[in-house]
Amino acid sequence: MTAPLRIAVVCYPALGGSGVIASELALGLCDRGHRVHLVATALPERLHATGVRFEQVAVPTSPVFDHAPYGEAVASHLIELARRESIDLVHLHYAVPHAASALLAAQVLGAAAPAMVVTLHGTDVTALGAHPSLHAVTAFALERCAGLTTPSHYLRGQAVDAFGLAPARIEVIPNFVDLERFAPPGRRDPGQLAAQFGDGRGDPAGPVLFHVSNFRPIKRPLDLVEVLARVRRTVPARLILVGDGPERAAVEARARALGVGDAVRALGRRRDFAGLLAHADGFLLTSESESFGVAALEALASGVPVFGYRVGGVPEVVGEGCGTLVARGDVDALAHAVVAGVSDARAHAAMADVARARAEALFSMNLAVERYEIYFRHVLAARTRGSL
Repeated sequence: MTAPLRIAVVCYPALGGSGVIASELALGLCDRGHRVHLVATALPERLHATGVRFEQVAVPTSPVFDHAPYGEAVASHLIELARRESIDLVHLHYAVPHAASALLAAQVLGAAAPAMVVTLHGTDVTALGAHPSLHAVTAFALERCAGLTTPSHYLRGQAVDAFGLAPARIEVIPNFVDLERFAPPGRRDPGQLAAQFGDGRGDPAGPVLFHVSNFRPIKRPLDLVEVLARVRRTVPARLILVGDGPERAAVEARARALGVGDAVRALGRRRDFAGLLAHADGFLLTSESESFGVAALEALASGVPVFGYRVGGVPEVVGEGCGTLVARGDVDALAHAVVAGVSDARAHAAMADVARARAEALFSMNLAVERYEIYFRHVLAARTRGSL
């Protein structure tokens, strides 16, 4: 029998994609019998009352600092954890600044250091990691990690180009979805979404589209209402927005300017949005770039076709027959795809079935956890061989 691993998972605890994936992976590894410590500044909501051991990073503040020394605090906590517990491997999510934290901790611990594995998630490669003020340190730290993973072949290519890494050093392990939380309803009820508009016009006849994001410029959220305005020239569609961020107010203002303000409902941050998403007619994804597309995967698992831009790793998620992808920024083509997708009930039902089947076949949590477990053991075995 193979011995359980002792793993420390380092992540940001917020609702962003890297935090969600890290939390779910920690839970999945724990359920498979491994001893898992979650290292973060706060315990993610999903991990309350589980077997995952929480290690809270205390980040000091002082008038001396313009910015709190988070990276150093993570490194110090990893050093203390490794000295207190017998840790085989540290899995760090998002390279900035976690790769540098791993490097510093490993240097302090020396031969007693656990293996350090970094999962790159997207903007830690394409934006922050490639920034001149961070690039040299991030590239150096990544080169010295025992293992590297990305959720898509697209992001692996970006990492190779950005940091000069050998492609063979980077393992592609797709992100995953909770197939129980995100699932088609027993019976789709359009009234569930129509009721969210709360204006006395809860007519479920028209299709309702859905979008979830952090409303940052890279998500191109203004395109959402541009698409909606064009779709409404043909069908009385409406749009539900979940999430919050710097562009949300501009999106709502643009909707009013286009005359579709009454057809847009912004719900803000909602942890319980899965139950609403499952009743949507389509999911809109208008990002400038996506390393993978966790939100799109959650829609597919819910049996909701995805209509979006063909960028980054999205084509690796949204396959043939479960939605439509068009050229980035082509709001006319995207609106046309939405109208075609929601107007034919039989074709729409077929897309919904293909979407769910794809999520089950390729992106289950069990499959991803097994892939990570195999990869972790491979990294540890290679490390042991190298020390002989």
